[in-house]
Amino acid sequence: MTNFLFHSRYNGSLPNGDRGRRKSRFALYKRPKANGVKPSTVHVISTPQASKAISCKGQHSISYTLSRNQTVVVEYTHDKDTDMFQVGRSTESPIDFVVTDTISGSQNNDETQITQSTISRFACRIVCDRSPPYTARIFAAGFDSSKNIFLGEKAAKWKNPDGHMDGLTTNGVLVMHPKGGFTEESKPGVWREISVCGDVYTLRETRSAQQRGKLVENETNVLQDGSLIDLCGATLLWRTADGLFHTPTQKHIEALRQEINAARPQCPVGLNTLAFPSINRKDVVEEKQPWAYLSCGHVHGYHNWGHRSDTEANERECPMCRTIGPYVPLWLGCEAGFYVDAGPPTHAFTPCGHVCSEKSAKYWSQIPLPHGTHAFHAACPFCATQLSGEHNCVKLIFQGPID
Repeated sequence: MTNFLFHSRYNGSLPNGDRGRRKSRFALYKRPKANGVKPSTVHVISTPQASKAISCKGQHSISYTLSRNQTVVVEYTHDKDTDMFQVGRSTESPIDFVVTDTISGSQNNDETQITQSTISRFACRIVCDRSPPYTARIFAAGFDSSKNIFLGEKAAKWKNPDGHMDGLTTNGVLVMHPKGGFTEESKPGVWREISVCGDVYTLRETRSAQQRGKLVENETNVLQDGSLIDLCGATLLWRTADGLFHTPTQKHIEALRQEINAARPQCPVGLNTLAFPSINRKDVVEEKQPWAYLSCGHVHGYHNWGHRSDTEANERECPMCRTIGPYVPLWLGCEAGFYVDAGPPTHAFTPCGHVCSEKSAKYWSQIPLPHGTHAFHAACPFCATQLSGEHNCVKLIFQGPID
């Protein structure tokens, strides 16, 4: 059974191409040999150096520093029934999927780096059962190269009523499960925070607040098709093999592109034929590229007229209906994992101009994604640009050939 993690904001690949563990999508396969771990022995020690669990690199452990004189160390032992996959900013070997936070909408740049990343080097771990139904669970924090997780004095941590220790990472790991799965009928779920031990909590007042939220006892850390994972700087989409079976493939999206181009849509003013560029040239504006007025949806070829002195630089007056609004090139959404159905690409996100099916556009237009320390807003899944406009997306109006 294969599950996939998709990095929301990359339209099918990284700007410089997918390389090694740094890529826009990551497939989780059943490992040849189980590498999962589960909690075993608990030690209360006066100095971290005294613990064999910390000094011995062959033993996974989580250390909870309560004070200078007291640390609780939980040893973890091998679990033959699970596989563990780790996600984070670090390029060290324990990380299976390397993620970086980049500026939203900067798909044409070479991964413009934010000055100081908010993503943890060892952000989270996903533990998958090796036998059907291959349940996948998410936990905050990942084990480092010494097979340890350290929660220092300032980290949010506590002892649960049953006696076991738990805690939160600095900026937290947030998860949202859509209501109704990842389908055209889905609705947004509620964002929750996942603890180091996998319990579910309501959100803190701000992303890195010391006080944890309230325990949500009737919810679990089990990932579902369409679950969103936010690492404070990168948002990942979890897709299951069963879920992807019902979504379009890259070949299907390419067939839809060719179908649109075969219909020979025309610029209603210049009367020149328009065509979406091939998927491998999705970042280069071409001569026949369709452009659209995002306030009304009328599709044109590129032209220089329509500027209004009383409007912003990128706003134009549509020659068809006189509506004033953003005028941008249209880009086909190429990452099939973000589609909730296999419908034709008829709608564009505003203001970025990425095009996908109507139901996919309306689904993502209503999903609030974490932004900064406590804000949420809808964003384009293909470039992470914050959405705007009356409905966050617009129905495109193509004109067919006159002949």
